[in-house]
Amino acid sequence: MGPGGGTASEGEARRARVVLVDDHRMFRAGVQAEIGRTDSTGVEVVGEAGDVDQAMTVIHATRPDVVLLDVHLPGGGGVEVLRRSSPLMAAAEAPVRFLALSVSDAAEDVIGVIRGGARGYVTKTITGGDLVNAIFRVADDDAVFSPRLAGFVLDAFASTDAPPVDEDMDRLTQREREVLRLIARGYAYKEIAKQLFISVKTVESHVSAVLRKLQLSNRHELTRWATARRLV
Repeated sequence: MGPGGGTASEGEARRARVVLVDDHRMFRAGVQAEIGRTDSTGVEVVGEAGDVDQAMTVIHATRPDVVLLDVHLPGGGGVEVLRRSSPLMAAAEAPVRFLALSVSDAAEDVIGVIRGGARGYVTKTITGGDLVNAIFRVADDDAVFSPRLAGFVLDAFASTDAPPVDEDMDRLTQREREVLRLIARGYAYKEIAKQLFISVKTVESHVSAVLRKLQLSNRHELTRWATARRLV
């Protein structure tokens, strides 16, 4: 910036400070290697996190331009990170912007994070060059979606015939939704507890709450319910 707040000179390279939030360390390392060559990409990776609490600590400490956010995270998922980050997104100066980067292209995941305040959603099949471009577009407050998702998102928000989110799913907390998906995929309680960093007893409590809220009797009915909604 020049004196008095002028713009960067034409010869000055554009920069974007980015935080990577994903619970797979190897994936974070791959993204870092792909986009973090600052001299050539203009992207500087200033922090990483593998769960919701770590994400909030790193985001507050670094105040990046853009957070690359996975949807499924221990501690409440990407939606929980967005919920806790509302003041940062709404900041008058240097707001933090979020771009979802996920393997999932499920309707519920896409709509959930966009409703939460993310400026875009791209899948992990994206190329490194396209991801860098998406980061700079989101930093400029543009909206970015993987091609297949763009029309779907617009239709979901424009539709007056049906709500964009399942009313039954809306009754569940983010953690209950995570447990629901894992139960429906055949995970045992112990496996779910390990994956979500919670106790088996807590898993049992979440399953009981899900069954009660959805008025289902057992995990077999729950699996059928989830399969019918393409959540598995």
